[in-house]
Amino acid sequence: MILRTRHPGLVGGVAAILTTGLDQASKLFLLHVLHLADHPIRLTPFFDLVLAWNIGISFGWLQSDSQLVQTALMAVKLVAVVALAIWLARARSVIAATGLGLIIGGAIGNAIDRLVHGAVVDFAWFHLQIGEKTFSWYIFNLADVAIVAGVIALLLDSFRSAPAKTP
Repeated sequence: MILRTRHPGLVGGVAAILTTGLDQASKLFLLHVLHLADHPIRLTPFFDLVLAWNIGISFGWLQSDSQLVQTALMAVKLVAVVALAIWLARARSVIAATGLGLIIGGAIGNAIDRLVHGAVVDFAWFHLQIGEKTFSWYIFNLADVAIVAGVIALLLDSFRSAPAKTP
C-alpha cells in the first residue's frame, strides 16, 4: 500500500524535522550522557560505538581543518539544502517527499555539527575480525543513514510510473 496525500511536501518536511531531531539527540546523548569521547562502547563483536570527528565530507574525503574549506563545505551544503527544499515543495509522491526530507534532515544534522563542533560527529562502526585480518566499514551517524535511505527512496520513486517532479 502506498500512502497518498494531497500534501507530500508536508510529509517530507516532517521527515526532515524528525531526522534532524533524532540525529542531534543521538549525538548529544552519546557525547554528554555516555561520554563516548572517553571510551568506545562495544555492543556486539561486529558493532561498536566510537567517537570520530569528521572534518571532511562523506567517507572522510576532503579532510581539512582549514577555515576556508569548512566555509566552502557549509556553502555547498546550504545550496544543496535549498535546491532539495525546492524539489521537495514540487514533489508529487510521498515516497519522493519522504526521501527528500530524509536527505535534507541528514544534511542539516551534519551541518549543525560542523557549526557547533567544527566537525561532524560520527559514532557507528561495523567491523569484522577474521584471524589477524580486520574488515572495517566507515564510521557514520544517523544523519548519514537518513541520507542513504533518502537516496534509496528517490531511486524507488524513479521506478514508479509517475516519477517525482524535479525542480
